[in-house]
Amino acid sequence: MEKDTNSSLNSPLLHISEDGSNGERRVNDVNHRRKQVGEEIKKQLWLAGPLILVSLLQYCLQMISVMFVGHLGELALSGASMATSFATVTGFSLLMGMASALDTFCGQSNGAKQYHMLGIHMQRAMFVLSLVSIPLAVIWANTGGILKFLGQDAEISAEAGKYAIFMIPSLFAYGLLQCLNRFLQTQNVVFPMVMCSGIAALLHIPICWILIFEIGLEIRGAAMANAISYWINVLMLMLYVKYSSSCSKSWTGFSVQAFQNIPTFLRLAIPSACMVCLEMWSFELIVLLSGLLPNPKLETSVLSISLNTATIFWMIPFGMSGAGSTRVSNELGAGRSAAAKLAGCVVVSMATIEGLLLAIILVLIRNVWGYAYSSEPEVVEYLANMLPIVAISSFLDGLQCVLSGIARGCGWQKIGAYVNLGSYYIVGIPSAVLLAFVLHVGGKGLWFGIILALVVQVLSLATITIRTNWDQEAKIATERVYDAIIPANVVS
Repeated sequence: MEKDTNSSLNSPLLHISEDGSNGERRVNDVNHRRKQVGEEIKKQLWLAGPLILVSLLQYCLQMISVMFVGHLGELALSGASMATSFATVTGFSLLMGMASALDTFCGQSNGAKQYHMLGIHMQRAMFVLSLVSIPLAVIWANTGGILKFLGQDAEISAEAGKYAIFMIPSLFAYGLLQCLNRFLQTQNVVFPMVMCSGIAALLHIPICWILIFEIGLEIRGAAMANAISYWINVLMLMLYVKYSSSCSKSWTGFSVQAFQNIPTFLRLAIPSACMVCLEMWSFELIVLLSGLLPNPKLETSVLSISLNTATIFWMIPFGMSGAGSTRVSNELGAGRSAAAKLAGCVVVSMATIEGLLLAIILVLIRNVWGYAYSSEPEVVEYLANMLPIVAISSFLDGLQCVLSGIARGCGWQKIGAYVNLGSYYIVGIPSAVLLAFVLHVGGKGLWFGIILALVVQVLSLATITIRTNWDQEAKIATERVYDAIIPANVVS
């Protein structure tokens, strides 16, 4: 393990010299501490800004497709929306969660200067996620029948089935894309990700137009456009990784080591997937439960808009989470425990400020935001009453997001999975059902249940983070990095 170069972070703030003149030393220590905090803030902002853009641009692909489908009629829009939601629950969330194990493996390997291992970890993740995508593709191929079996409208289920079948190629691309993103992110190489995602998003618009209207594939064309745009993004990033000098140390060619230590990868990937899926599924479940309330059309519309709004605002802390995860994992891998602790403190502080600002914005725009989605006065008024509650949940969601990023950077995915299970399915969902259906609070009650879950999640993760022995985490990170190194010949 490298010696902690940030020794001043481990030393007392007040140092008494032999001649008793501690005043100047104290000032110097405080100034040095401030400088380190300032440098850490710059590093995280440099990472977080591009990662936020990447998240928004990649989220835009599905949103643009659904917007185009909206011009084909209400049935097509309902089918595409339902298929997109089904795809997120059964596929995208799972793959994104499994790929986030690379936040730990690649991030700590990069910090330990074991650069060649980053490419091996990425190849291993790509192989595993591609295998996982095969059964998921079978599920997507039967989307229509599954939705109908679950009691959804037959016509809408049939349209959703058409959309999902032609989305299957995007499933495989999405898994590879998540692996490439983590591979580059953990090396602090983020601007190429922005460029590739931006180009893919811009190309997606004419691709949608051509396939949907010019060729006449309609709803099938929108799904195909998703797949094409995801694959364009993947291919651009692959070319960058192969030919860019910034990846020359981390990408050394295909290696048989990618097929070794798969159980080790799965021990983090499965809990990582549970962390993501348990949270995302709970939000989708809240929208489904809203359909059982009195006046379900109004409740479902407002809850769906609230979820969409929360998702858009969530992209900002999600980018910050990636930055925090990268900084923590890099410093732990380098054996700099105090610097990793500082990175965690900085990202939580930034998320707190950002969350308060976004919450204030949501409250200020509550009376006009509804008009972006509906011209119905009833919907606009109800949403105006909901947005202050959404503002509270967004603030808490931002905090849990960056705390989860710290957990990924440290390799605490299993702990995070247990926390999310307890928070959402022992506290959140039962509370939501109680408030909405027993105490008759309605849609607000469902969202209050989510807030209770977030409170438990934030308090749990914050307690774990505060009580962490960072020196011990640095030792664990070093062991993880070197345990993963198995001599093997590069095959190409």
